[in-house]
Amino acid sequence: MSAAGSIFGLAYGDATGAHTEFMDLKRILKATRGRPQLLGVPRDGLVTDDTQMGMYVGEALLQTVENAGADEINYDAAERPLVDAFLDWYYDPDNNYTRAPGGTCLKACGRLAKHAPWWEATDPKSKGCGANMRVTMVGLANGLTQAERSGFAQLQSAMTHAHPTALAAADATQQAVWLLNNGTHPDDLLDALLDYVDQMAGTYPTEWLGELYTWTNDHTELTYARRGWLEVQARLLDVVNAMYQPVYKGSFDPCKLTGAGWTAETCLSTALHCFLLYPKNGQLAIARAAATSGDSDSIAAITGALAGAWLGEDGFPSHWADRIEYAPRLRKLADALS
Repeated sequence: MSAAGSIFGLAYGDATGAHTEFMDLKRILKATRGRPQLLGVPRDGLVTDDTQMGMYVGEALLQTVENAGADEINYDAAERPLVDAFLDWYYDPDNNYTRAPGGTCLKACGRLAKHAPWWEATDPKSKGCGANMRVTMVGLANGLTQAERSGFAQLQSAMTHAHPTALAAADATQQAVWLLNNGTHPDDLLDALLDYVDQMAGTYPTEWLGELYTWTNDHTELTYARRGWLEVQARLLDVVNAMYQPVYKGSFDPCKLTGAGWTAETCLSTALHCFLLYPKNGQLAIARAAATSGDSDSIAAITGALAGAWLGEDGFPSHWADRIEYAPRLRKLADALS
């Protein structure tokens, strides 16, 4: 599968959910005249900070690969491109209040702009969804090893959201994208992710994160890492349970079962929930994610990325590609990652 489906799916979900974020389901149903399944990319195609930051992180990944040359990518190759990417986003004139940028990201980038090292600029208590709504491109980098993708995903989270659950959720999100993009059937996705969590829960990527854990109350690297992975595991089990619920009508809110999406682990769990409800139809999966009471743009962005990783570009209406903002930049990223 090519990377284009997932990258454009991210932007489609973001643009769709941007119009329902901060609305409860009752208001969404009223605004759509009771037909939320028709939600989709609006004519202006405008996206939020989710897609913007996703592009910057993707471009930082490509620069990291270039820096590493024939060697495996590592912290030394990745640190400067990621810091520069966050600063470029911070100073981007298109990054304004209409995009509803996250406060944690803005504050961390503001400290980076004052030349603070990233481990002082980050928020060690934050596990907001800004950690993983921007990590899709990492899961599409098929030329990287699992350890490289994991380390990069956790580092990009750590620079703004350093709570261990944020790091684990970012890593699990990129792994979900990678699994689908490499042929894992949606029916097998949750089991594969739970296996991944079991594998990762006893690890801490010291070569990528250094002594980050010392900024929290954890006594060791492994207690820090395990705390995050266990919380992600619990939310994945919420999705397993949610899929046994019998009714999925337009008036049903997935957030009631799998979380509101404001935090990284619930953003992943509810995006997975929405995708798995409609694994054969990217438009319906995104509409389901946008018609939620939580962080609709981020939930729908990750849902779209998952749907696109599995279905490719054909999983969405073809005319969406003509109206989505940043289409040439998204296409360039997709070509570079494919």
